[in-house]
Amino acid sequence: MRPEPQDYSFDLSQTLNAVVLVTSQIPPDALTASVLGTERSGNGVVIERNLVLTIGYLVTEAQQIWLTLNDGRTVPGDVLAYDQATGLGLIQALGQLDITPIPIGTATRAEVGDELVVIGCGGRDNTIEAQLVAKQEFAGYWEYLLDEALFTAPAHENWGGTAVVAADGTLIGIGSLQIQDAEVNGEAQDLNMVVPIDLLPPILSNMKRTGTSGRPPRPWLGLYATETDDTVVVIGIADRGPAADAGIEPGDIIVAVGNKSVASLASFFKATWDEGPAGCSITLQIIRDGRPREAVLVSANRTELLKRPSLH
Repeated sequence: MRPEPQDYSFDLSQTLNAVVLVTSQIPPDALTASVLGTERSGNGVVIERNLVLTIGYLVTEAQQIWLTLNDGRTVPGDVLAYDQATGLGLIQALGQLDITPIPIGTATRAEVGDELVVIGCGGRDNTIEAQLVAKQEFAGYWEYLLDEALFTAPAHENWGGTAVVAADGTLIGIGSLQIQDAEVNGEAQDLNMVVPIDLLPPILSNMKRTGTSGRPPRPWLGLYATETDDTVVVIGIADRGPAADAGIEPGDIIVAVGNKSVASLASFFKATWDEGPAGCSITLQIIRDGRPREAVLVSANRTELLKRPSLH
């Protein structure tokens, strides 16, 4: 599964060197510490001079970040931006990386069956040849939705922030998750869910300039949910979030947002976001212990609850 340089029209060695190790330290009292931990590590991709693109959960609320290059050098970094909607994060290196960036491509032209390279930090030993096995909607339990995510197989063992590169050597996605035992062509396989790179260019300039995408923040409810038999079930509650304040409990079944019935995570998230910007009141129709209830939540801007980095 390891790529051979002679099989590619681009400089494979140069491309491998553009993926770095990202390690971050998060305060114990951070909002995401209990779920994502206080010490995180994964991958990042150099996309511009001293600018590293990664998956956002690696750097959310990080107070310290280190970038380790394939030649052994370690350079400190700062969180430049994190976009909740796409899940992408940017790191500004605080020293010279002297690395040729991977050019940004597009996932729109990628087709199911295409051969790809999924690159982790550490060079060829942490890189695999993979195939694009699906392009479809993805809903994450943490109030996250992609209209068309990429899914690759086999799965990379250290998937977070990997560079997914097309046959022409361009970056078409950033690794986000591993999905175990997914059914592909009648067989169970472990897959990687990949954020398509096309989500980045429309917001990149704003992220570099302001640290945000520039779009109005979506309302956040502070709950974790799953989809079972055409029902949306609460499986957890975020600390200090609107759902906790409103008394939502694990096991509650969400049947409607306002007057809109919901039967899937995607429909639940879309109905919630249609209610208005962050801060709006949202009414959930729920079933608890077989009895219908109504709960009114004052939504929040999740970013305002996150710890901000201590910039150097």
